[in-house]
Amino acid sequence: MKTVPFGSATAPAVIAGMMRIDDKDDAHIRALYQSARDAGIDFFDHADIYGGSMHHCETRFADALQLSAAERDEIVLQTKCGIVPAQGMFDFSYEHIMAQVEGSLRALRTDRIDVLLLHRPDALVEPDEVATAFDDLEASGKVRAFGVSNHTPRQIDLLRTAVRQPLVANQLQLSITHAPIIAQPVAANMAGSDQSIVRDGGGIVEYCRINGITIQAWSPFQGGFFTGVFLGNPEYAELNTVIDRLAASYRVAPIAIATAWITRHPAKMQVVLGTTTPQRVQDAAAGADIELTRAEWYELFRAAGHLLP
Repeated sequence: MKTVPFGSATAPAVIAGMMRIDDKDDAHIRALYQSARDAGIDFFDHADIYGGSMHHCETRFADALQLSAAERDEIVLQTKCGIVPAQGMFDFSYEHIMAQVEGSLRALRTDRIDVLLLHRPDALVEPDEVATAFDDLEASGKVRAFGVSNHTPRQIDLLRTAVRQPLVANQLQLSITHAPIIAQPVAANMAGSDQSIVRDGGGIVEYCRINGITIQAWSPFQGGFFTGVFLGNPEYAELNTVIDRLAASYRVAPIAIATAWITRHPAKMQVVLGTTTPQRVQDAAAGADIELTRAEWYELFRAAGHLLP
């Protein structure tokens, strides 16, 4: 498994997302975990809200795996906080961050969170409160690294006015077909083109590259915002024709090509898998070790319907 820079260390280019394990039995979760480990994935992504109630998927993960202390040390556990579905709000207050971390520690049956992300921007954020929470969590050893999810450059800059820890990751939606963070700059300054509209605050990919923030691509196989996968979807016939041809050429499953399109980018991103099918984890992970040519990458870009001026 190819690795990418992550903070002061490295991490696998593909990570396993645990959002959909809420209805899986212990045996299935263990098989999913083992397929990830066999593929070279030792990085597991959670959030406090996954599973329909607070900490449900974190609890299912820990209950099913019953990790020994030694095995816990072999993996990276990442979780997120800040969304409060029951009240229809976001909350980056000191009290909420601290309480949610304690809940995640209990649910995951661990003494530390390796990476904590702030989950979607809180419009009422007070950077000083976030900074105090991060300082206390770091000092206590309960969280080792910090990042954000779905944040724009200016939102990150605002946090950095108070937060002293490096923000090591920004989890953003990205797939071949849902790629405004990449496609918009390609069509910059083109009046009348929807693709040229700035939706990410402007240059989020470049901002993350400049500041050493690893982009984590969530929903890497979704056609749009939870609109279904594009792989094998007749609505994306031209794209799938190209994917299938490249898959045959590289002797991998089509899902590997969808992974490779993201990991080929020089920003050195991570792909967050959402699948709960063990074989698909292995098939997708294989794409991280494929180095698409520039011509192949752009052919996929064009086939997905993006404008290349």
